[in-house]
Amino acid sequence: MKPDITEIRKDREINLLIEKGNEVLRELGYTEHSRKHAAKAAETAGMILKELGYKKRTIELAKIAGYMHDIGNSVNRHDHAHSGAILAYGILKERNMDLEQILTVTAAIGHHDEGTGTAIDPISAALILADKTDVRRDRVRTKEKANFDKHDRVNYAVTNATVKLNLEKKVITLNLQVDEEICSMCEYFEIFLGRMLMCRRASELLGMKFKLTANGRKVL
Repeated sequence: MKPDITEIRKDREINLLIEKGNEVLRELGYTEHSRKHAAKAAETAGMILKELGYKKRTIELAKIAGYMHDIGNSVNRHDHAHSGAILAYGILKERNMDLEQILTVTAAIGHHDEGTGTAIDPISAALILADKTDVRRDRVRTKEKANFDKHDRVNYAVTNATVKLNLEKKVITLNLQVDEEICSMCEYFEIFLGRMLMCRRASELLGMKFKLTANGRKVL
């Protein structure tokens, strides 16, 4: 069924929206939200549902939602999940996607932000987990450490982040390697507690528990 993730990733309009949003967030001082983040979200969302045994098209829809989830930043950071969902509806309708599948993708995009959203189905749950676990040093755009804000410091402190599923124990784990000289775990939670609680809800919807480890220690 069309479109698939390969077509979505090559789509000029979608890519222009992602890059425009990334430019907007650069000016506002936010971390990287480029096609790299979009691709990472798509890959992780697909991986989660694949490992959990979901059907091929469901996995594909999660990847599409993952790739398109931040296009609303091209309009405004505020309410970007909602504007992104509306943009995605029009784009996917023009690409002749099945209407029910469009609504599934747009609902996932519209619910991915912790300010207004929550997991409502497996695709939205996979998107939330994929988006909120993409914490990494190379998302920081500020070059001088002295100019880091707290979000820059938290992201820069994470030298490695992996998402693993243990099907036997029914656990989804975000494993972080954190340079605690740059950022304490207390500071990490100050910034990301809302996101981690959102991941816990998303995991529960998928029939799993959510676990966070940092430097080999269980944190959540």
